[in-house]
Amino acid sequence: MSRVWNFSAGPAVLPVEVLQEAADEMLDYKGSGMGVMEMSHRSKVYDNIIKEAEADLRTLLNIPDNYKVLFLQGGAHTQFAMIPMNFLHKGKAGYIVTGNWAKKAFNEAKKYGDIVKLASSEDKTFSYIPDCSDLPITDDMDYVYICENNTIFGTKFWELPNTKGIDLISDMSSCFLSEPVDVSKYAMIYAGAQKNVGPAGVVICIIREDLIPEEKDCFPGTPTMLQYKVHADAGSLYNTPPAYGIYFCGLVFKWLLRNGGLEAMKEKNIAKAKVLYDYLDSQDFYHGTVVPKDRSLMNAPFVIGDKDLEAKFIKEAADAGFVNLKGHKITGGMRASMYNAMPIEGVEALVEFMKKFAAENQK
Repeated sequence: MSRVWNFSAGPAVLPVEVLQEAADEMLDYKGSGMGVMEMSHRSKVYDNIIKEAEADLRTLLNIPDNYKVLFLQGGAHTQFAMIPMNFLHKGKAGYIVTGNWAKKAFNEAKKYGDIVKLASSEDKTFSYIPDCSDLPITDDMDYVYICENNTIFGTKFWELPNTKGIDLISDMSSCFLSEPVDVSKYAMIYAGAQKNVGPAGVVICIIREDLIPEEKDCFPGTPTMLQYKVHADAGSLYNTPPAYGIYFCGLVFKWLLRNGGLEAMKEKNIAKAKVLYDYLDSQDFYHGTVVPKDRSLMNAPFVIGDKDLEAKFIKEAADAGFVNLKGHKITGGMRASMYNAMPIEGVEALVEFMKKFAAENQK
């Protein structure tokens, strides 16, 4: 078996151990005579799978009992609308716009109420996190929204904004389960699975129970499928869920628990990122694009400043087994995503390739 070093931002690298486990169970899950992809989501076997996945996630994040865990479909884009449809009771919310996905969420939410841009880093191409210690938050806001880790631009909220007592909602898609989190500081956390947890097609929502509204309190005309209470009351089984994706997420949860949990994962992620950032800071051929104090551990964008050289770098890197290093179409350049399943050896090998390429192409 020959595997590349996959630096994709998502769908992203998954633990080989988990992939092998899923492969071993593809035809026959635990003696059931069928694979998870084939079984009814109403069966006792699958009911055990989804309940065990939730229990393991609760253990990993130490989720308080007054929070619901939902495994839904539609990815983050559906959440951009679902959140204001469910939570805009007073009709007003504040958004901190620190990247492309926060900007999309902000624009989507404006369809449903008075949405205030509390702060933004768009003035400097989303290369930093703005000061959020004294935002223009008012008492009539239902919630404050952030995208905690910005996949495209490579920034991270290392300190949560001062919401002045207003509920905080966070899109954690690209940093979910990369480090411990105090769930009680949030009204809601959600994450698309495809960046750090499992295959595309699952979004995980963790919502404080008192926040979940009755149908009458949702935005008028909110479809049944976009009401959190419907899914919470049905234990994520209102309709056929992304069953195989949830099963796979459950395997990843167990892999994390076997490997020391989120404290251990944080230490590994810090060590991996340090390898790359230390190199970027030590030379002048490549340039990191993020203010150092706001750098993400998960996504590291960098440029050479010469589009032809960058195209050559991406091609030669792929030929050498380092794939999906091309930056997002919005930013260009390169981006290395170093999610939980990327071992430090992969980052070390990338840095050695970068050194070689720089030596051969320095002008």
